[in-house]
Amino acid sequence: MFYYKSIDSTQKEIYRRIENKDILSGDVIIADIQTNAIGTHGRRWYTDTENNIAFSLFIELGEELKILDGITIRIAEILKEIFKVIYDVDLTIKKPNDLILNRKKIGGILTETKVCGNIVKYIVLGIGINTNQLVFDENIEKIASSIKKETKIIIDNNKIIYEFLYRFAKEIDIRIGEKLWELDCYFLDKDHKALGWEKIFTMIMKHTEML
Repeated sequence: MFYYKSIDSTQKEIYRRIENKDILSGDVIIADIQTNAIGTHGRRWYTDTENNIAFSLFIELGEELKILDGITIRIAEILKEIFKVIYDVDLTIKKPNDLILNRKKIGGILTETKVCGNIVKYIVLGIGINTNQLVFDENIEKIASSIKKETKIIIDNNKIIYEFLYRFAKEIDIRIGEKLWELDCYFLDKDHKALGWEKIFTMIMKHTEML
């Protein structure tokens, strides 16, 4: 797991690491600020202020293409479930990859793959969610917002990221019938007791490279 205070794009950083053969399945790039983030169809995704969620995940698969059927919608459903369970916030999914609150876009999902024949070599997943931002550029303020701006709820970004990684890992495990990477170890202590979020975050940060 790699954390950047500021970077051009977490998605682009994944691809740089792929090109340099400096990446492992399960690697996550997290950033406070993205100066040139990308959304679907090459559009710009605005993450030019801190306190939002911006991360990308790399997973090697080597599985048939059907494994990923409906994966983007499922990712949106997982995020919707997490915000409902933790904060009682009801997000709406605008297919295929947008998260909406009060008719304004607050998040997006970018799912990219490398496919050879019928085999998915890897998936690069990017997620951006406006959580705690209050001020938006006048060019987008009528169509975009954040959870805090709409609900006055302060979001714990780390909690959302790690809960998503845990649930998404389980989703992939179910689809391929085996465990790809060991996120579970972050959520249980040596006596198999569930850990609180503060301890989870502390443990994970010990394995996170700060850049």
